[in-house]
Amino acid sequence: MSKRILITEPIIPSVIDKLEKRYQVDLGERGTYNDEQALVNDIRAYDALLPMLSNPITGKVIAAGENLDIIANHAVGYNNIDLEAAQKHDVAIANTPGVLTDSCAEFTIGLMLAVSRRLFEAQQYLLNGKFNDWEPLGFLGKELNGSTLGIIGMGRIGTGVARRAKALGMKVTYHNRNKVDPDLEQELDAQYCSTVQELASQSDIITLHCPLTDETHHLINEEILSLMPNDAILINTSRGPVVDEESLARALHNGSIGGAALDVFENEPELHPKLKTAPSCIRTPHIASASFQTREAIGMLAADAIIGILEGQPTSEIPNLIQP
Repeated sequence: MSKRILITEPIIPSVIDKLEKRYQVDLGERGTYNDEQALVNDIRAYDALLPMLSNPITGKVIAAGENLDIIANHAVGYNNIDLEAAQKHDVAIANTPGVLTDSCAEFTIGLMLAVSRRLFEAQQYLLNGKFNDWEPLGFLGKELNGSTLGIIGMGRIGTGVARRAKALGMKVTYHNRNKVDPDLEQELDAQYCSTVQELASQSDIITLHCPLTDETHHLINEEILSLMPNDAILINTSRGPVVDEESLARALHNGSIGGAALDVFENEPELHPKLKTAPSCIRTPHIASASFQTREAIGMLAADAIIGILEGQPTSEIPNLIQP
């Protein structure tokens, strides 16, 4: 009997085609499996699951997967999966590291430019029919050249942002659990900050590229925001709960920071009501990795992990398996 795979919602067709050549593949409709019970009801029929970050792969879901051998998340993150339950039930877990680096780093730089040069405000001004003539004081912004960028989380994406920032003439500071390799630090001309507080107080722009953990939940809170210069900008393309949105919305409304750009949100897909009206704030729907090349690479990496496990490939040869 052919192995069965559930892909929880539509992805790049070439990835589906690759899996359909070997297995029976069922494709969910968008949003159907954002509900735990929907997964519990259906998962027992499948040998492999290719879910999205928005799908709650809880202990209850994993326990119901009687035939489940692997969960290959369509994301670099995996905070939607109960890793302890997966280990208990001997279910392999895979993610998709590395392939999103360039698209996310480029997108982050794009958000920096958009906020610092007030692009969305200016466009709305134009569309509202207010542009009558060139204005010498119209929409004055900040140049990235010469400004200080504070990076929280100097992994693959953070490093990719740092390289691009250096090319734009920015000074790079960073905070990480550990200092990066000295050669990399020298290449980037990056200065290490031992605390987030130190980084916040000296950065013109802060960009977040850390995972969501107990330690990073609400890492950016009222205290950190109060330490930022009043024209500083916050960029978040990591995970929504890293930022205390109530505190951020308050800081934007009272003008204690200069602006923000958010691609992820604390209670996705819901947007904090005060952020909806916050000035100098760009809000995008979790699209930092949304290039065709990257989304295809994400899917292919997940598919390769599924094929490896279902075909009995040694786990040591599957590079994107997560070790609990």
